Amino acid sequence: MRRALVTGGSGAIGGAICRRLAQCGLHVIVHGNTNAERAERVADEIRRSGGRADSIAFDVTDHEASTDALARVLEAGAIQVVVNNAGVHDDGPLAGMTFEQWRRVVDVSTHGFFNVTQPLLMPMIRSRWGRIVNLSSVVGVTGNRGQVNYAAAKAALHGAAKALALELASRGITVNVIAPGFVAGGMAETIDPAVIGATVPMKRAATTDEIAGAVAYLVSDEAAYVTGQILAIGGGLG
Repeated sequence: MRRALVTGGSGAIGGAICRRLAQCGLHVIVHGNTNAERAERVADEIRRSGGRADSIAFDVTDHEASTDALARVLEAGAIQVVVNNAGVHDDGPLAGMTFEQWRRVVDVSTHGFFNVTQPLLMPMIRSRWGRIVNLSSVVGVTGNRGQVNYAAAKAALHGAAKALALELASRGITVNVIAPGFVAGGMAETIDPAVIGATVPMKRAATTDEIAGAVAYLVSDEAAYVTGQILAIGGGLG
């Protein structure tokens, strides 16, 4: 059975991804950090539904902690699917942004991508099959006022995915990005629905299941020839 690691699996979007991948027959490792108990609840829900899942807790911004945690995971064999979903935002205009606001957002998305993905690559390469999916945002494509740090962090994932896709293409490993817009149950919960209606051509936010469905496709055998792509799920945005 192939194993999948989903960072930020304790959140609304991450949890939906975990449940969908379990339905696809993957053994899912649900990652959390400050929400370790929620990650275990997601894993328990999957197990009670007949799937296979475990939970794990570590800080993706801590290189040593990530390396140690993933070394323990790899004792049971390679991770074939990696979904880099962990992310935070700390908004404000750049003129008034603190360095800590900048660093926190970049650390989770960008350094977190390296800290999680790099230790898993050689076992994946040896198995000659793998799927890496980065969860980004349309903001990484279009930009957004008050989110220079978030846009920079997410755009970095786009470049990293395109470059890594070239490195791994001959090894049967694909690397892609999903760039959602507003997502119900995610960060869009703090946005006035009228703003979404006025901004999004389809007049609504995406559901977490719609995001999870796109992930499920990209990690499937049917998507074996899709790599280095940025898939916007924004209802017309992006």
